[in-house]
Amino acid sequence: MCSRYSLTSPPEAVRAYFGYRDTPNFPARFNIAPTQPVAVVVRDQEGLRGFRLMRWGLLPPFVKDPKRFPTLINARAEDALEKPSFRHAMRYRRCLVPADGFYEWTGPKGKRRPFLLRPRDPPLIAFAGLYERWRDGAGDEIDTAAILTCPANRIIGPLHDRMPVVLAHQDFDAWLDVKGTVPEAALALLRPAPDDLFEAIEMHPKINDSKRDEPGIQEPLPPSLL
Repeated sequence: MCSRYSLTSPPEAVRAYFGYRDTPNFPARFNIAPTQPVAVVVRDQEGLRGFRLMRWGLLPPFVKDPKRFPTLINARAEDALEKPSFRHAMRYRRCLVPADGFYEWTGPKGKRRPFLLRPRDPPLIAFAGLYERWRDGAGDEIDTAAILTCPANRIIGPLHDRMPVVLAHQDFDAWLDVKGTVPEAALALLRPAPDDLFEAIEMHPKINDSKRDEPGIQEPLPPSLL
């Protein structure tokens, strides 16, 4: 599962790693939460990569009332091509979600312990994503996205049985190329990250508050409290 993540790298570094031609300026995000705007990389009609902002929480085109529809922040990679909410996007609307870490919690209810899963190298990673353009009855449009998940690797497993799919840099083009890469081939790219990609760092409980997103919120738990 992935319900909170971060993108704190400078815009220039994100642009260089993902290779999009836009030059957006955006702030560091330490605690990105569902329904908030998130950075997404797509392939445009010219076959080039582009930067977009989308709402985190996919709305399929068939939804009539978003208030009565669940917030789809994640999609299971194993059945994304079968589920009505995701199969259209899996065929025609695949994207990359830039990140440099995500959070997971473990422990009993009321005593959940937060952990930051941070990539060792490279510092930036790409979650495999799906997106849709939803239109309301008045014709207004909103782009919405979800992050694909897969079974957890050895490092994530003690915290949760699922993890976001991290695409290898060399697979970016294949994932984004919905015309050249058939969905079945795209599914083959959705696998657990190598065990040595992430390190797990226990966080101070203040990260639990999804409304907090300031510098310093990614404070490790002091050794005296471990």
